[in-house]
Amino acid sequence: MRTNYVFIDYENVQIKSLDLLATAEFKVLLFLGPNNTKLPVELVIAMQNLGDRAKYITLDTPGNNALDFHIAFYLGNVAASDPTAFLHIISKDTGFDSLIQHLKIKKIFCVRSKSIETMPCFNTTKTTQSISESEEPTTKKITPQKKATQSEIMIKTVLDDLNNRGESRPRTVKTLRSTIKAKLGKLTTEQSVNLVFNALIKKKHVEMNGDVISYAS
Repeated sequence: MRTNYVFIDYENVQIKSLDLLATAEFKVLLFLGPNNTKLPVELVIAMQNLGDRAKYITLDTPGNNALDFHIAFYLGNVAASDPTAFLHIISKDTGFDSLIQHLKIKKIFCVRSKSIETMPCFNTTKTTQSISESEEPTTKKITPQKKATQSEIMIKTVLDDLNNRGESRPRTVKTLRSTIKAKLGKLTTEQSVNLVFNALIKKKHVEMNGDVISYAS
């Protein structure tokens, strides 16, 4: 399975949760500027829970676009060491987009998203917020209407199954994800599981309190 490296520009986007990146295909690099001296406890614990799949990159000396250059440096290192990787930049800074477009020309998978929740693997709606958030360069393009229909079918299939289970519905994040994967079939990808899981939360069919799951009805 392709590894997803998530480069978080914490100076630009102060994320609060890494719940969507808990599965094994994600690795997180959190870039901190010299003024990022205090982090939320929840974020620190989440980074710790990821173990060797998470790393802090700290910048001690301030400077114009200094953190951006650091991200670009590590981006290049990962692209060279793991050419099949999918690279995600979490930042609102459009200055990354020309670099991303160049990487795509080189057949390197890279996108920029404004938040973890809007990463292409979690966002079921095609957006135009950035030239970087288009399909992978080697994948067959699907029209937004067709893609949404496929997503809706998967979500409805899982939701119907959960409703039919009644009191036997899964009560933890781990068992819910396993249930989604089992219902979609053994050959389903983690990306599809993430898509359905995120949609259930976004549509408020499911609420998550830590690792505990509750249902709207």
